[in-house]
Amino acid sequence: MEIALKRIALLGSTGSIGTQALDVVEKLSDRLSVVSLAANSSVKTLAEQVRRFKPRIASVGSEADAGRLRELVGGVPSLEIVWGSSGLNRAATIEEADVTLVAVAGTVGLSPTIEAIKAGKEIALASKEVLVSAGSLVNRLVAENGVRLLPIDSEHSAIFQCLHGEDPEKIRKLMLTASGGALKNVPVSDLKNVSVEQALAHPTWSMGRKITIDSATLMNKALEIIEAHWLFGVEMSRIEVVIHPQSIVHSMVEFVDGSVMAQMGIPDMRLPIQYALLFPERLDTDLPRLDLVSAGALTFGKPDPVRYPGLSLGYRAGKAGGTAPAVMNAANEVVVGLFLDGKVGFGDIVEIVEEVLDSHKVISDPTLDQILEADLSAREKAVALSEERIGFSS
Repeated sequence: MEIALKRIALLGSTGSIGTQALDVVEKLSDRLSVVSLAANSSVKTLAEQVRRFKPRIASVGSEADAGRLRELVGGVPSLEIVWGSSGLNRAATIEEADVTLVAVAGTVGLSPTIEAIKAGKEIALASKEVLVSAGSLVNRLVAENGVRLLPIDSEHSAIFQCLHGEDPEKIRKLMLTASGGALKNVPVSDLKNVSVEQALAHPTWSMGRKITIDSATLMNKALEIIEAHWLFGVEMSRIEVVIHPQSIVHSMVEFVDGSVMAQMGIPDMRLPIQYALLFPERLDTDLPRLDLVSAGALTFGKPDPVRYPGLSLGYRAGKAGGTAPAVMNAANEVVVGLFLDGKVGFGDIVEIVEEVLDSHKVISDPTLDQILEADLSAREKAVALSEERIGFSS
């Protein structure tokens, strides 16, 4: 019996998740195909991907980049080149797509995700900011349109796998594991002055620059506890974070009877990507396998609130709800970017994000426009506070 290809619209194709997703597609070309690709400004890389995967649509950030892409790809037949926010939405909702994989950085992924849901697409979600900023709105649209929302973050994929076939009413708590980041062994007194290079030197995961910094501050877990709340319907108070430096156990679920179920695997994002794209199937592939004997001892510990002050902000913003998580996320994006540009110190990141959150008046049940307005306001406030603190000019 012939098995139909699952067709994918891939948003963020030139980033870390996007390039690994294309690796999965290439290795499973008899099961997966790409019908649209979207990037921002990495035009040369996108052009190479277009030539390899021959999508129907390619989207870039600007009209000028669209012109550059057109020159680079030459005569690729039947290729529609689009740009800007409307182009991203077009790539997300292309008629042929069965699954829209959202791997764009930040809240720029919110609008195309919503449009893809309305178009009836299954969503494979790698952009945690979508649910952090607009979890209530996205979940309502998912229910109204009868689509599936499949997580790609390794932690949420792990929980999703542990809960497959289980009664969600029997969950006692969720446990998200965290590696502790590149700075977990740096004395707390030295953290304020660590360099960008130090913070980017992650010991187990190969990720994008922004999320690697979030791993060092544990802001990634602050975002992930909010995402887990919306994905699995579990109260914030029943979501814990556990430091697990080996990154072998990707997350755990404790059930009411005391049983704890964990999902394990090597720290390779291609595993959760493949699981989401093929769900509910599992196929034999050539991905590296976990050897528990070679892995050795697996250790777990509580996160130090002094070393990782960002984690408490996640609980605070998540419990406040409404626009608070969007504000925290937006401020963090800005300040992490400023740190990567050498304009603020590592120790300033969480402090400035907290100041932005302190200054925000929460809207409890926001519309999409109110979420986007809060996001923009938080970005502006983060820049202003950073300028005041450090004395640089944007």
